[in-house]
Amino acid sequence: MGQKKKVTGKVVSQKELAPGIFDMWIETQLAGQAAPGQFIMVYPRGESTLLPRPISICEADVESGRLRIVYRVAGKGTTEFSTYGPGDDIAVMGTLGNGFPLEPAQGKRALLLGGGIGIPPLVQLARELPGETNIVAGYRDSHLFLQEDLVRLGHFYAATEDGSMGVRGNVLDAARTYDLQADLIYACGPMPMLRAVKTYAQEKGIKAYISLEERMACGVGACLGCVCKTVHKDGHSHVNHARICTEGPVFEAGEVDI
Repeated sequence: MGQKKKVTGKVVSQKELAPGIFDMWIETQLAGQAAPGQFIMVYPRGESTLLPRPISICEADVESGRLRIVYRVAGKGTTEFSTYGPGDDIAVMGTLGNGFPLEPAQGKRALLLGGGIGIPPLVQLARELPGETNIVAGYRDSHLFLQEDLVRLGHFYAATEDGSMGVRGNVLDAARTYDLQADLIYACGPMPMLRAVKTYAQEKGIKAYISLEERMACGVGACLGCVCKTVHKDGHSHVNHARICTEGPVFEAGEVDI
């Protein structure tokens, strides 16, 4: 779990990978504690956008003390972030959430599934997982952002909604087309994709870890704005809910009711 520390970092570089998808490296002391699947809260400067924005960690370079985030411009806050350049200060809090567990993958074939802006967290995950991995990324069109990174880290397959690259359809269509066998699944993406992954994993009798994407206000579990239903009751609150920002964002698929 992250240490929930707010710091001021410096933008090292930023570029647009695909229309509306930006890739930013940040120099920050948080890099040393980042785990695959965790996220940071990034604070806009404008007073009209007070709430920070949760953005998944794409990559962490401990030696250089840098974090990489890849995000989609979706509103005022992320539009502001996209204007930042090298040397600009950036206020962030992290590292937050429980990430992907690596121990279950020891000696097993892992299948990584990412859809849209759920693709970036797969980079650090693929880097740290033991053994060979199959990685399937799902895109809207032919703009295959992060393809070069993922090709270096595992056996890469693409799916596109419009059929312009790889398999036409979603990540599971590609997994079936290429008959990708796995003992364990890691997935991050929009909720319809995660529901399908949960069903697929249950049909195959495979354990799956899924990262739930939700809008968050505080990122530290205080506001209860990002709860999800769980199969089991929480030991403290005795309700079937978990906070995605603290108990998650990664859950074993069988533990959440999505």
